Amino acid sequence: MTTPRIVPLGEICTFVGGGTPSRKVAEYFQGDIPWATVKDFKSYRIVDTEEHISKTAVIGSATNIVEPGTVLMVSRVGLGKAAIAGCRLAINQDIKAVTPNGDVSPEYLFWFLLSQAGKIQRMGAGATVKGVTLADIKSILMPLPSLPEQHRLVDILSRAEGIVRLRREAEKKAAELIPALFIDLFGNPATNPRGWPVERLEDVAQIISGVTKGRRLEAAECVELPYMRVGNVKDGYLDLSEVKTIAVRPAEIEKYSLHPGDLLLTEGGDPDKLGRGALWAGEIETCLHQNHIFKVRAKRELVQPEYLAELTGSAYGKAYFVRIAKKTTGIASINRTQLGGFPIPLPPPALQADFVDKLAAIRSIQRQQSAATAKAQASFDALLAEAFGG
Repeated sequence: MTTPRIVPLGEICTFVGGGTPSRKVAEYFQGDIPWATVKDFKSYRIVDTEEHISKTAVIGSATNIVEPGTVLMVSRVGLGKAAIAGCRLAINQDIKAVTPNGDVSPEYLFWFLLSQAGKIQRMGAGATVKGVTLADIKSILMPLPSLPEQHRLVDILSRAEGIVRLRREAEKKAAELIPALFIDLFGNPATNPRGWPVERLEDVAQIISGVTKGRRLEAAECVELPYMRVGNVKDGYLDLSEVKTIAVRPAEIEKYSLHPGDLLLTEGGDPDKLGRGALWAGEIETCLHQNHIFKVRAKRELVQPEYLAELTGSAYGKAYFVRIAKKTTGIASINRTQLGGFPIPLPPPALQADFVDKLAAIRSIQRQQSAATAKAQASFDALLAEAFGG
């Protein structure tokens, strides 16, 4: 096989930048022309955008319109992202439209730019917002095989990416099984159609605040232990990629320790993240929680932790937290009394146990799907690197 020649992008591509119409002119953002920004790079093909502009906005600003099939790359803020325009659209100043000459397939150029994501990120410069210059982009070297070879590589990569996409769609469908199962077994908790008795959360579970950071303690009387902070608690899962430690007295360890089945709920944050929570499964031995997280320990003869977790994380739970929260500018919070008053419809123990069993089966499916997705992604990444000599 002939070794492809290596050429800088500046020799084989033309580049067009974009801009942002003035937001002081209301008419500019009342049109039907899709206007792409970095936040629209959610998939490899952009078929619509979050914002739309008018023809007068195009005339009165630095934005430019590009045709379907144009390769788009991010040159500022979200370096490394690339996509293909799936419709006629305008672009903002953080995006470059890249058009290759007749020796280069646009799809081949797209996959090449995607393979260079790490390199482009490292090229970024700027104190707060990283960006790359047009000169930087033009200097990127690309292998240039024959068009038939380019088409062959595009076909292989497109098929591999298609498998990854299907795996992710399967993961999404598996995730949708849990709320569907909840409604099927218990009905909508907002209307409680089965007429279950309703109890306050504080009557069916212990609600315990965590250890306070920054206390002045004598080093000799303390031990350092891992703890869960707000950043670890996401909506429905725990992020354990970074677990910090905190100083506590030995006598406090039991009070603040997490037990398997404890539900961790955040007390505040952005309104849409209020009361987000996840179950603790004993992932770390002797782990504590901080005071901005409530530990909810279910009285299992009355309510199962898994049922509580799904109920608090449902639309019903989120609506309650938003309604009763104390709100300041951009921030909302709940206190222990408000959390304790959360109304809990109580299905029969046998039905809750059935839910727990079915939930375990779905979680098993989700783990299998996640493993399959990770394997497909690894294969795709290896193919992408091999195709361009990475």
